[in-house]
Amino acid sequence: MRATATFTVTGFAPSELKPEPAVATGLPVGVATMEKHFEGEVTGHSATLFTAAFDRTTGVGTYVAMESFEGSLQGREGAFNFVHSATTSGSDRTAEFFTIVPSSGTAGLAGISGAGGMAVDADGTHRIWFDYLLG
Repeated sequence: MRATATFTVTGFAPSELKPEPAVATGLPVGVATMEKHFEGEVTGHSATLFTAAFDRTTGVGTYVAMESFEGSLQGREGAFNFVHSATTSGSDRTAEFFTIVPSSGTAGLAGISGAGGMAVDADGTHRIWFDYLLG
């Protein structure tokens, strides 16, 4: 099944957490927490641990995010984890990865598995989709 939605980032808090021991690279590594709100066939919110090696000036970098989602997919209530990553050269998304974490579903989403993706429209609208199975 496929469930689609739009989302907004409702919170972004950079952390002081840094890799130890420190290693000098061409891009700084940072960690943040995020909160997102979803509307559509996916309704609810998520808490995210976000890591990135990113240059804010050029928009070049890569991120990895682990999200804990709570809400509903096409009316089925529950929670689950998903992970995603992508690389950008400033105007694109490449090397994308997106998967639902096995055995992480609860309640009506117990047994969820699958993948998905994200996209950002030209007008800045953020979209997400889950291609999932239950059971």
